[in-house]
Amino acid sequence: MIFTTALALSSMQVQASAPHADFADQVSGQYRGDVISDSRGSSRSDVLVNVVKAGPNIVKIDASYARIPARTFKLERILATIQNSGGQDLFLYDMNKSPASLTLTIDEVSWSGVRTGASTP
Repeated sequence: MIFTTALALSSMQVQASAPHADFADQVSGQYRGDVISDSRGSSRSDVLVNVVKAGPNIVKIDASYARIPARTFKLERILATIQNSGGQDLFLYDMNKSPASLTLTIDEVSWSGVRTGASTP
């Protein structure tokens, strides 16, 4: 009985100390892609988006295209995607695609791209 209780307690300690996946770590990086829709302008190719971890499960993005403003997103996992967990803007990291892709829709501008490297400060 004592051995069973000790085993159960050590198993709970291992579970409690196991780190949770941080979605910000998974999606941080530099992405290259295209503006696929812009209600106030035309499509644009070769737009860079930088995704930087701002906290646990929080990222900040900025882009080389002025119509995509800097934003901060709180992230959550839904099935095989990592998404913004609230608000009107779309942050969608799709792990089902190969390579994984990032899609943003902010202020009536939609952009889609893939990671090209580590984020730049």
